[in-house]
Amino acid sequence: MDQPFVYLNNAATSFPKAPAVAREVAAALERLPLEPGRTGGGGTDPLRECRKELARLLPGFVPERIVLTKNASEALNLALLGLDLRGADVVATAGEHNSVLRPLHRLRESAGLRPHLVACDPQGRAEAGEWLRALETWNPHLVVLNHASNVSGAVNDARTLLGAAKAQGALTLLDASQTAGMLPLDEVLPAADLVAFPGHKYLLGPPGTGVLAIREGVELDSVFTGGTGGQSEAPTMPDGLPARLEVGTPNPVSFAGLSASLGWLRGNAEDPTRIPGLADSLTEALQRCGARVVAVSGPRTGVVSFTLPGWTVRDAGMALERGQGVVCRAGLHCAPLIHAGLGTRPEGTVRFSLSRFTTPDELDRAVWAVDRMLHGAR
Repeated sequence: MDQPFVYLNNAATSFPKAPAVAREVAAALERLPLEPGRTGGGGTDPLRECRKELARLLPGFVPERIVLTKNASEALNLALLGLDLRGADVVATAGEHNSVLRPLHRLRESAGLRPHLVACDPQGRAEAGEWLRALETWNPHLVVLNHASNVSGAVNDARTLLGAAKAQGALTLLDASQTAGMLPLDEVLPAADLVAFPGHKYLLGPPGTGVLAIREGVELDSVFTGGTGGQSEAPTMPDGLPARLEVGTPNPVSFAGLSASLGWLRGNAEDPTRIPGLADSLTEALQRCGARVVAVSGPRTGVVSFTLPGWTVRDAGMALERGQGVVCRAGLHCAPLIHAGLGTRPEGTVRFSLSRFTTPDELDRAVWAVDRMLHGAR
């Protein structure tokens, strides 16, 4: 075992990054800063270039309406807190991340928002029949859907679910945190008015990068206020996007890295069946060891969640990382409500999550580590 560790926590943040990222980040740090409205070092604006790259990933969204954030949590907060949801009915699912659940809770307390959460099935997908009944019953102003569960890896039929909501007149917010860079988004994007995702997960970019794409005709109020590098004489934020939602000194270095990653990904297409196939094989191998795996059939990402008999989730995750060199995640994964449907309350799961760089040999080593924990040295 020459490699000191196996990294299986890509659903949190990816490692390794795309080959071009570190070089571009280092080069950006060496260049004279260029921040329109603040400093003008000459050369190309890295934020504008990143928006152009992202627009290629998001057909139907124009670069000027792609807001650059520090992560998906900030992007989701900008969407939910920037809409006028006073007294509104909002339909979401029990599979949502706390980046959605907590803003909804705040708006329920402060603005009388009425959230309606659709249950998830034992694989972690929104119950389609219940979703449609919720739309009919509540006629929501907004729906929010996690494209894929960060706990089970199950992918929702977002095209159908969001399409039904949009046909009824609702605004639609897609959380693509687990699918941007993992799965093609083209088919689902026409049904989404707002799309949020990070750059540091499956897009293989640096930390400190996130995206909120806003369909033309959808307007958001400012959540934060402050400097924008322009219209400094005005007491309020600028009307235009993206300046209205981007406050303070930006992060051109990290977004230069994200641009490099997006370019690399475009030139290095991945077989979309490879990671799900590895996840299926990993599921079967863990089950043979005696792990209790959240089994997923149908469309999925590279997430595999499980528990180990005789081990608490916390202790199992710690033993895998510190004792076996397998970097993973253990707990509720910031999605506390989905565990009722998965049967993994109150502790949650140990989560392995794969990337395009994960190899079968690394998975063999992870399975060996689990088997050793359950059965001892053989």
